[in-house]
Amino acid sequence: MKDTVLKKEFSKKDVHRLRNIIKGKSGERTSKGIGYTKKQEFHKEGDIWEENSRTWTIRDGIKENITKLDKFKKATVPLFCPSCSRTMNRQLDPHYYKAFGHCLDCRAKFETKMKLEGKWDKYLKNTSNKEIDNMIEEYKAFMKDALNESSDGFVTESGEVEKWVGGINKERAEKAMEETIKYLENLKKD
Repeated sequence: MKDTVLKKEFSKKDVHRLRNIIKGKSGERTSKGIGYTKKQEFHKEGDIWEENSRTWTIRDGIKENITKLDKFKKATVPLFCPSCSRTMNRQLDPHYYKAFGHCLDCRAKFETKMKLEGKWDKYLKNTSNKEIDNMIEEYKAFMKDALNESSDGFVTESGEVEKWVGGINKERAEKAMEETIKYLENLKKD
């Protein structure tokens, strides 16, 4: 017959941990640490804060990193096309939905209709011109940021700070920007 008596003695920490688990407080501490402790910050649902040069928030009780691509995370494809109500289960449907808001068949019908009505070339021209306009706006914003950026120093990968002398020739940069914008404007279709 086997002996069913527990021969191990539990430490105070183990007993305290078991009590916390039974009471539903599994995240509670069972001992106190000695030494340096980092200041704890508590955040609620929807709070936005910066930590370690990253922006964070809490959504649905989960800590998430906020990135430039967050809007693409939300671009989920519905089960049915909003235009024709057919299931969106073919391979290219998700891509067409994200780009145009409907399935491949609806896009093909739209393009065919435009071609039959003789509006296709005008549509392509307008689409191309809008893309060029967006590119110009993004370029202007990039150049504005680059011209306002401080060029006093640079931190290398090894953590050393290099001091730079000189900087950006703003007149030359603005002239180059104007020439680039003129070139992009010339790419537009009449």
